[in-house]
Amino acid sequence: MELIIGKLIMLKCKHQKMLVVSLCFFIAPVLFLSSSVNAAEIITVNRSISSSQTVLGSTVVPYKEITVTAQVPGKITSLGGDVGTSFTKGGVLAKIDDAQLLAKRNTLWAQITSAQAALKNSQAQYQREIVSPRSKSINGMPGMGVPSMMDIFMTRPMYDMMGDSNQGYNRYSDLVSSATGVSQAESQVMMAWSQLNELNTKIKDTVSVAPFEGIIMSKMVEVGDAVQPGQPLMTYGFIKYLRLQADVPSMLVSGLAKGMSVPVRISNTNPTVARVSQIYPIADPSRHTVVVKFDLPVGVSASPGMYAEIFLPDTTPGGNSVITIPKTALIPGRSLPTVLVVDEESKTSSLRLIRVGVAQRDGLVSVVSGLKVGERVINNPPAGASSGWYPKDSAVL
Repeated sequence: MELIIGKLIMLKCKHQKMLVVSLCFFIAPVLFLSSSVNAAEIITVNRSISSSQTVLGSTVVPYKEITVTAQVPGKITSLGGDVGTSFTKGGVLAKIDDAQLLAKRNTLWAQITSAQAALKNSQAQYQREIVSPRSKSINGMPGMGVPSMMDIFMTRPMYDMMGDSNQGYNRYSDLVSSATGVSQAESQVMMAWSQLNELNTKIKDTVSVAPFEGIIMSKMVEVGDAVQPGQPLMTYGFIKYLRLQADVPSMLVSGLAKGMSVPVRISNTNPTVARVSQIYPIADPSRHTVVVKFDLPVGVSASPGMYAEIFLPDTTPGGNSVITIPKTALIPGRSLPTVLVVDEESKTSSLRLIRVGVAQRDGLVSVVSGLKVGERVINNPPAGASSGWYPKDSAVL
């Protein structure tokens, strides 16, 4: 019995040794591969193109937007619809009471009729003066107790000879007077028609129509409100196409050009691309910003008034080129970013605190201060490494 138990114990120990040996053969390549992947190496600090971007806030706006205002005083009698109502070009947006203007138009029609009658009478008087002059009428003779025929041949020539009358001048004066009456009557007719046309324009202004296809974006009045000329009634916009409007700092505007595409994000959930459509030629003197508009793609999920972020390339002086090192060059386990700067002649290193910036592409990080281009640092240093640590048989890059 004791012999059997001893053999079992020996067999168990033998299997445990075989298992340990197998694990060693399995773990050794993994450890070797891991050490080779994370092997420390000496690299050179370089300068690379920065991938940093400036994020600006903007607002989604319609492609076209107008404010509909009252053109005449009066009371709102009807509105075309509520906010969001769609209209085609020429649709009625709002109407102001025009009863008083219509009554005044009837009065002007009566004035026009009277002026036309006066003109007709003046023209008839002028024609009569041409055909039958008043200066030659026998009813206007002085008489002298003799027949009117005698007055024509004796009295009137005698008056002309004595200098008391001039038949030619009287004739001219009568013609001018009749012609003046015609001109005055014509002026009265033209004045009445001008007043009627002006009134018709005011009556037309009581109706606000849509200048293009769009929707009501907001309303400032309701039916029954009394309005004055220039008072806003509603905002109306064309939202089939949308834009972003942003106040861009003047130092970043130089990096933009009409037709340029930039990435944008609407309401923090909808990334897309917008195209620069308009750059205002004048900057705001108090804020030192320039208004820039960006066209959004057709069908993008957005509405006017939404917040959007625009990612602009950093074009400030020195902004395109920054000093970079791999993130793996930072010593792990330290609260402050620290690297090991090497002295290859003495085969030693020294700790140096640096200030890092934004992360770049390909696993790099920008260095704001603490390193210069051309200096040598240790990549993949071990945790807790300190001054003097130098990799053995390290690769030099």
